Amino acid sequence: MFWTLIEASAWPMTPPKPWTAFHIAISLAGLAAAFCLARRLSSKNPSAVLRTCGALLAVSEIYKQLFLYRVVNQGCYNWWYFPFQLCSTPMYLCLLFPLFPQERFRTAAAVYLQSFGFLGGIMALAEPSGLMHPYWTLTLHGLGWHILLVFIACYCTASGLACKTGCRFLSALPLFFIFCLAATAINLFTEGQADMFYISPYYPVTQVLFHEISVALGIGPGIAVYLASVCAGAFLSRRLLNRVLH
Repeated sequence: MFWTLIEASAWPMTPPKPWTAFHIAISLAGLAAAFCLARRLSSKNPSAVLRTCGALLAVSEIYKQLFLYRVVNQGCYNWWYFPFQLCSTPMYLCLLFPLFPQERFRTAAAVYLQSFGFLGGIMALAEPSGLMHPYWTLTLHGLGWHILLVFIACYCTASGLACKTGCRFLSALPLFFIFCLAATAINLFTEGQADMFYISPYYPVTQVLFHEISVALGIGPGIAVYLASVCAGAFLSRRLLNRVLH
C-alpha cells in the first residue's frame, strides 16, 4: 500500500527548460511569497519557525528519497542523491536549532542559514537544470525546496536572529567547514559514487565554470578555488539581505 502511493504520485512531465515561463513564474511567485512571509513572521518564535521549516524539509526529503529509490532507480539506492549537499544542510540546522544550548551556537546557525542557505537557494533557482525532472513531484520538490531556503534566510534576517550586535559572518565559517569535512567523508566512503558539496577527490569539480578551473589547476586547487568562491558568495548574500531586510 505504501509503495503504491509512491508509485501513484509518479506523474510524468517533459522536463521544463531553464528560464521558460514555467521556471520564471514559479520562481518569481515563490521568491515574492518567501520575502513577504518572512517579514510577516519576523516576530514569531525562532525555534518554532525554524523547527517547522526543518520538518517540512525533512518530510519532503524522505518522500524524494523513497521516490528515487522505488520509481527512478527501480529498487536500487543511488548515492549521488544522498541528502548532504550545500542546499541540504539547512534541513539539519533547522531541526537541531531548538536543541542548541548556547546563544552563540544559535547565532552561528542563523548566520549560516542566512548566508550559505540563501546562496544555495538562489543559485539553484538561477541555474535550475538539476531541479527539472521528468516527474511533476520531483520538479516541484526541487523548486519548492530552494524557495523555502530563501524564506529561511529572509526570516533569519528580518527577525534579527542573524543580525544581532557583534554578530559576524565569520561565526558561520566553522559550520561550513565542518559540513565540508562531513561531505568529504561521504565522498571517500562511497568511492566516487557521491559528489557531496561538489568536492569529490575522485574527479574535477562538476559545477559550471569551476569545472574548467579544476581541470586546468588540478582537483585539489580547483576545490580550494570553489570553496573560497562559495564563502565569498555567502558573505555577499549576507550583506545583501542585511541591506534589504534589516
